[in-house]
Amino acid sequence: MLNWKDVLGRARDGNPAPLRRVERSDEEWRAQLSPAQYHVTRQHGTERAFSSEMCSRFEPGRYACVCCGTLLFDASTKFESGTGWPSFTQPVEADAIAYTADHSYGMVRVETTCSTCDAHLGHVFPDGPAPSGLRYCMNAVALEKI
Repeated sequence: MLNWKDVLGRARDGNPAPLRRVERSDEEWRAQLSPAQYHVTRQHGTERAFSSEMCSRFEPGRYACVCCGTLLFDASTKFESGTGWPSFTQPVEADAIAYTADHSYGMVRVETTCSTCDAHLGHVFPDGPAPSGLRYCMNAVALEKI
């Protein structure tokens, strides 16, 4: 189980090599994704808070990267954070997500991306519930329920 120290270490020192890579041209990503998905995942955008039903739905299932299909989260780790974005305590596999220090907008955060295709997913924070204490704050349009 990852904790905040692990996340910060990966953001600072680098992430493990992914098991596989998916790379496409900008034109291929645009053809595959909706405009909102492209903006969030390929241009590091953010969807409006509370803009998706995914925040309030807690049925069993798994969530994959909308760009490449890499399995990212299990619904059993999803929780109501009140932030307006789907929140999880832990990825399915520790190496499914890559971490990068994000100093934009005058704050310090840790950005999360899909380790397989570099899709921007959201950010992770150290204010989640036990046992990990992590809150993966994800853009719903970056995820596909499977």
